[in-house]
Amino acid sequence: MVAKASEILLSKREHVAPLAMIALRGANELGRKINQHLVKWWNRDVHDVETFLVSNECPRFASGDSKGVIKSSIRGNDLFIIVDVANYSCTYEIFGKTGYMSPDDHYQDLKRVIGATGGKAHRVNVVMPVLYGGRQHRRNYRESLDCAVALQELQSMGVENIITFDAHDPRVCNAIPLMGFDNIIPSYQILKTLFAELKRLEGDSPLVVDSRNFMVISPDEGAINRNMYYASVLSVNLGMFYKRRDYSKIINGRNPIVAHEYLGDTVEGKSVFISDDIISSGESMLEVAHELKKRKAKRIFAYATYPFFTGGLEKFDSAYRNGIIDCVFGTNLTYRTPELLERPWYRDVDISKYIAYLIAALNHNVTTGKVIDPHLKIKALLDKYLTNDEQLTAVNS
Repeated sequence: MVAKASEILLSKREHVAPLAMIALRGANELGRKINQHLVKWWNRDVHDVETFLVSNECPRFASGDSKGVIKSSIRGNDLFIIVDVANYSCTYEIFGKTGYMSPDDHYQDLKRVIGATGGKAHRVNVVMPVLYGGRQHRRNYRESLDCAVALQELQSMGVENIITFDAHDPRVCNAIPLMGFDNIIPSYQILKTLFAELKRLEGDSPLVVDSRNFMVISPDEGAINRNMYYASVLSVNLGMFYKRRDYSKIINGRNPIVAHEYLGDTVEGKSVFISDDIISSGESMLEVAHELKKRKAKRIFAYATYPFFTGGLEKFDSAYRNGIIDCVFGTNLTYRTPELLERPWYRDVDISKYIAYLIAALNHNVTTGKVIDPHLKIKALLDKYLTNDEQLTAVNS
């Protein structure tokens, strides 16, 4: 069964050490939400806890040098450090000019804070939703593998567990085979938000998600596994696009896409769910959406764990106005601009409670498998929203 927070915290199993959390700059919002859940659960167990967050900072000298400072004792604590290496909104002053923190800067701050613990924490764990260097997931010719090197570096600094979400290529954990590495896919949270949106659009009409009315589409071959999972738990058909590339050219570090070729059943008259790990420029997702509309798809729902939108929001605004995209889902695992959160086509998926479950489980030495496995929760979600007996029978089997 899926463990609830109360089952973890009220069990006879003792925690490994007193819990403490550090939210690095750029991860403050997520850290506060996680802290609220944990404080609520602990105080329900007759504890008197105000906060688990430990004050910290990484001040910079005018020359650009920096240092990590922890402002209270963490001796003997089970320490969880939360870092968002993709938050590009953080600034600093260097030689009288303003600079923006890159993933490299956030990663260096993580190492500074680990160094500031001075080996006094009972255990150091890192919650890094966006895996540093994770998009460069394989080596061709003379290229660096920053993610693998960073994981080995964190291990050498004494980190015992790393929690990440929807890693671009989770096989990078092979670089640290003797270290705890959890790659989490928040599928239940996504489906919960998707069904709520579908119910809002359908109004009083019964919500039917079956192979005649709904499909899951993989935007490329790299996302096939995650979309296969959604198609399986929903008992609907799966289709996919594959990207035909021009390997004679390299533009912005990658081979340009010549065309998107579709493989699968007809999407005519059906609502479509497209899942990927990242929306970067968004061009690929929009091209897939346009291709589906050409094939007369009814509604198109896009999801990405990390809604970066590096190319801006205007193209998605236009696609929404023209009826190409109905809704885009993204999580709060990374920074989202205020402009994005205000868009009528965007829905934010809160993952903070899920992370709080994981932290509570690790702190009590409870297997995270009970928290990670979402199957029973998804089944309950289907029972709540869907009325298709044939589908429910397939899910139960």
